[in-house]
Amino acid sequence: MAEAIARAVEESRNLIAEAGTGTGKTFAYLVPAILSAKKVIISTGTKNLQDQLFNKDLPVIRKAIKKPFVAALLKGRSNYLCTYRLKNAFESTLGFNKEDAAALAKIRSWAQRTKIGDVSEMSEVAEADPIWYQATSSAENCLGQECPDYAECFLVKARKKAQEAEILVVNHHLLCADWSIRDSGFGELLPDADVVIIDEAHQLADTASNFLGINIGGRQLNDLASDALVEYFKDATDIPALRTACEDLDHEVKDLRLAFGIELRRGEWHEIENNPKIAAGLTAVKEQLQRLNDQLELASVKTKGLESCFKRAEELLQQLKIIIDDDSGKWIRWYEVHKKTFTLSRTPLDIAAEFSSFMQRHQAVWIFTSATLSVAHKFDHFSNNLGLIDAASASWGSPFDYANQSLFYHPKGLPQPNDPEFIPLIMNFALPVLQASKGRAFFLFTSHRALKQAETLLKDKLDYPLLVQGSRPKGLLLEQFKVAGNAVLLGTSSFWEGVDVRGEALSCVIIDKLPFSSPGDPVLKARLNAMERQGRNPFFEHQLPAAVIALRQGIGRLIRDVKDRGVLMVCDPRLLKRSYGQIFLDSVPPMKRTRDIEDVRAFFQQETEQ
Repeated sequence: MAEAIARAVEESRNLIAEAGTGTGKTFAYLVPAILSAKKVIISTGTKNLQDQLFNKDLPVIRKAIKKPFVAALLKGRSNYLCTYRLKNAFESTLGFNKEDAAALAKIRSWAQRTKIGDVSEMSEVAEADPIWYQATSSAENCLGQECPDYAECFLVKARKKAQEAEILVVNHHLLCADWSIRDSGFGELLPDADVVIIDEAHQLADTASNFLGINIGGRQLNDLASDALVEYFKDATDIPALRTACEDLDHEVKDLRLAFGIELRRGEWHEIENNPKIAAGLTAVKEQLQRLNDQLELASVKTKGLESCFKRAEELLQQLKIIIDDDSGKWIRWYEVHKKTFTLSRTPLDIAAEFSSFMQRHQAVWIFTSATLSVAHKFDHFSNNLGLIDAASASWGSPFDYANQSLFYHPKGLPQPNDPEFIPLIMNFALPVLQASKGRAFFLFTSHRALKQAETLLKDKLDYPLLVQGSRPKGLLLEQFKVAGNAVLLGTSSFWEGVDVRGEALSCVIIDKLPFSSPGDPVLKARLNAMERQGRNPFFEHQLPAAVIALRQGIGRLIRDVKDRGVLMVCDPRLLKRSYGQIFLDSVPPMKRTRDIEDVRAFFQQETEQ
């Protein structure tokens, strides 16, 4: 794989490189990247993988090869401490509750000793804690070179290092945000590169799709109102209408969230237009934002802080109008209701043309790699999604001995997935497997509803610790799972990929259904309809390949090391009852297969005998 990547870089050819679990693909692309002496950007799927690559993998290679190189890590803006906003929070008259005040004090203490200002260093305050909003900046509220703390800005220092580095490690969010900011080349954040390596490349199309659209959240509007109020109390108390506009916008945004109701969901735009209460709430928000925009325009001459708020209001107003008024048919408009807020979005129907022209404008060599890029050994689905023309492709299987290390169990007599009793019925098949494996299992579901149902059913029937996604942070759950050594973890999509548990603690993966995306999802629905209108077959061209890749990711949790052993169980009878089931089976590692529970018991019995 390393040689193929070195050749691709030398010959300036784009390459799709699939490498099974355990191949060592990170080293396979890092070594040729470093030896090429070119400017290389490496983009990973998540910030965790980014940290692992920079803090663990690169140092290993630095020791192993003689060639010196300069590497840098760059994350999105909200991952860096903003000392100016932190000071502002302490000077604010708005006051904080006890927990927030304590968290801010911890952040201030850390701020005095940190060298790089990366939020992930700070373990005492969770990264997801909303209080970080007070201590980090966003593109909207950053004062840029006008900031009194500009000379010491952690983000500016990180970007400067990024410009000077030969190997720059970013993540897909940052890569795509940069692409969407500037259509010409690599935006202003990422320097020009000779080689771009996309790891976990199967996630890129989804991330890119989000960034090429427009998303406006209730939280963004509330944050604008609250920041403008802070600036009002500091420098604009002679404009009382500004205070009223801030408070009224905050109020209307909260009212609109209430109008959406209590059900957390994603829906199509016509549902907003057909619901008089929500439509009226949205109009009220737009009118209030216009009022705040007008007041901020008057106040913006006073200070940089007020001017920054005015620019944000102007941009949000423009984006909101674009979403509300768009009926071009080239975009998908939809909404999502969260616990305390909502998001309004406009997403492109198709990113292939956009991505293809982006690559052509930016003359780098592109390497796409992941363990799951092919469907039944073909790369068409991946290539078509990103508009890749003329990319070479190659695949390297896993070095693991699946035939001896694993067993694929698919019992007879499984219920149909659309049976209302599906989850209770499959428990009769899953429980004997969990008993044979003595816990030590991931039970993966395609929906939260199924997971909750399974939790209720398993609570009193298991002799092993039951860990459930959502009950505590993901990292903590995984740690508990590893320490327990005999737990059963119930998870949905976020546990299907990017989770690495080696050794005996994870010896069984049970999957409830083939992971087809919900056809009710507004974005998917619009894309499938568009494909239908073009005379294409959306099921075979999109839904089936996407489900195969998701299943391969889920299966990939089972064998993570040469000594791992484990049983895979899939509870969906469509695997053998439908003609397309063969495509799934052709994409699974070469495991021994059985339909008999006695083989499962014998497999685990063998383990105790060894």
